[in-house]
Amino acid sequence: MTKSAQTPNGRRRTAWISLALVGAAAAIAAGLTLSNAANASGCPAQEALGKAIGDAAQGELAALNGTGTGRSYADLSFVDAAGKTMSIADFAGKPLLVNFWATWCVPCREEMPALDALAAKYDGEAFQVVPINLEISGDGFAKAKAFLEAGNWPNLPLYVDTTSAAWEKLKGQAVSLGLPTTLVLDRQGCELGVLQGPARWDTADGDRVVEALIAAVQPARQ
Repeated sequence: MTKSAQTPNGRRRTAWISLALVGAAAAIAAGLTLSNAANASGCPAQEALGKAIGDAAQGELAALNGTGTGRSYADLSFVDAAGKTMSIADFAGKPLLVNFWATWCVPCREEMPALDALAAKYDGEAFQVVPINLEISGDGFAKAKAFLEAGNWPNLPLYVDTTSAAWEKLKGQAVSLGLPTTLVLDRQGCELGVLQGPARWDTADGDRVVEALIAAVQPARQ
């Protein structure tokens, strides 16, 4: 299926789409090189599930690519508001929308209200939005905390990559070309989709993607 990346907010995303095209060859090469290592980490390729996510991504979410490549993010670590070290594995059992952002990233800041609205609607036993801040300054933790508090987004918890390890992994695997970047993960932290750039998640298009994800990864009934 061919999906147009032109949306009502398409002009705002033009630079992102161009950048993604420049990096497409590198992403494909990285995916092929890393597939065996990813599978060994417990994430088999899931082409059918990736396609289901890609097919659901229309309109405001047209730039979201269903992948199902087999990349695992279970060991990707960060700290919470109390400074406790966590990882994606701590959310095992529910599909995730993992959004990487920074206070210096204008599109990231603009995307926050939509992510908060999405989390308010869907967060629970069957799904969760996990925003991870990627600051590069020494006082990045404090900046991220102050930004979320000022925005009054009660559904977006503070998680911060204080070591840059998450960012290096995203770049090293050619998953991210910049911020914001959003990962769609299954219940084991395996990649089903990637979105480069911002999106209006608080729309019917965002609902369609989340509901497709929840339906696709439901555990089999006994």
